Amino acid sequence: MTNLKIGVSGSSGQLGSATVAELIRQGGNEIVGISRSPEKIAAPAEGRLGDYDRPETLADAYAGLDRLLLIPTAEMAPGRRAQQSLAAIDAAVAAGVGHVVLMSSAGTRAAEEPDIYASYWAAEQRLIRTAPRWTILRMNYYAESFVQEAQMSLASGVLTGLGENRVAFVSREDVAAAAAGILTGDGHEGAIYHATGPERLTGAERAALVAEASGQPFSFLALDEAVLRQGLEQAGLPAPVVGMVLSIQEKFVQGGFDIVTGDVERLAGREPRALQDLLADAFPEH
Repeated sequence: MTNLKIGVSGSSGQLGSATVAELIRQGGNEIVGISRSPEKIAAPAEGRLGDYDRPETLADAYAGLDRLLLIPTAEMAPGRRAQQSLAAIDAAVAAGVGHVVLMSSAGTRAAEEPDIYASYWAAEQRLIRTAPRWTILRMNYYAESFVQEAQMSLASGVLTGLGENRVAFVSREDVAAAAAGILTGDGHEGAIYHATGPERLTGAERAALVAEASGQPFSFLALDEAVLRQGLEQAGLPAPVVGMVLSIQEKFVQGGFDIVTGDVERLAGREPRALQDLLADAFPEH
């Protein structure tokens, strides 16, 4: 394979920086980190300014790239993330990027704002319609986010949700390794992959894993939306965050994250980490 110039847009974020690190570890290609804060991009990657909210910066950011990973922001204002993603896709196509890879979410389907799937659906559809070569990587829910939830719930000993559900939690490093596999490999054009953990876990199953890792009693409690909303608001969370949490919990119940694939192993060349491994790291004293 010839040397490629590979860009990661959103590279100063956690997933972006992990993907850049994986690409550098693999070696053999020129890596370009694209960010609103290009000074954070460390050598040997090249840092370029690229701001989704300033589309005029994206033409130079994406110039000369053979392959490009677009990572959406965590923007929660309705319509904002979709606007950013569409601007990035349009700029990549206009810049002549050879192959555009989009990070998306498991469970994505046609939806209207402010549904969390709306921005991912809009971006996927724009990419498919306009990019000459594209790949979509839909990721499951971050295992690290669940671990943080478990740590915050330690005092109460209760994990809450809107109802029983199954989620195949996946680590950020495994998502990054899968993305790097797409960016450096061949034969991925027109594919939609799912980065998932190795198993689907119910609320009761993941509560049991937290209990085992922490050495403290843990249980899963299903609440109705009004009660869960009230609890989140009483915890002092801003309204957009409350809305996002409730929307994610709704997707859990709908089965949007109830999927296990072999795509991480196929793309990264290794098995994905299990949730209990990350919990063991989070509660080392037990």
